[in-house]
Amino acid sequence: MNVLLINCSPVKNGATAEIINVVNSILGTKYDIRNICIDDYVIKFCKGCRTCHKTAKCIQNDNVLNVIEDYSWADSIISVAPSYWADIPGQFKAFIDRCTPWCNTHEPHATIGQGKKGYSIALRTGPSMKECNRIIESIEHFYGHMGIIPTDSLGLCSVEYKVDIESKRSEIEEFCNKIINV
Repeated sequence: MNVLLINCSPVKNGATAEIINVVNSILGTKYDIRNICIDDYVIKFCKGCRTCHKTAKCIQNDNVLNVIEDYSWADSIISVAPSYWADIPGQFKAFIDRCTPWCNTHEPHATIGQGKKGYSIALRTGPSMKECNRIIESIEHFYGHMGIIPTDSLGLCSVEYKVDIESKRSEIEEFCNKIINV
């Protein structure tokens, strides 16, 4: 199985990246893994021109297709996103907006393949799961329109720094073990 781990944060070496490292260390022994960070790509904002509704292609030239290649390669996608004002980071939202050519709400639309499973991990600095749930809902909404089956999710509260991940390791391991046993 091919697994795409996507760091949805613009911070390449923070708590989100540390979660990716833990997931990779567990799943990497069994699956082929690709790790990407959304901030490694140039992704322009959607212009709202709707050309893609007629052509299933975007008129802009940037790195969206590079990320889509990784989505197409994967059998499972695990999106790990921190809370930025109670939702996903803007860099990831810009990517989602640019995925309209692959969105199943209009014809024609491109496809990344069928039967992919989607997993979400949300983290936030505060103690309430409400923000984590909102992040997970945003990711799962995106998955649904891309034909990715939302399969499981994990919310982690009281996480601000990389060192905070150690106290969450057992939750992350349990989440990964459910992926392995699916």
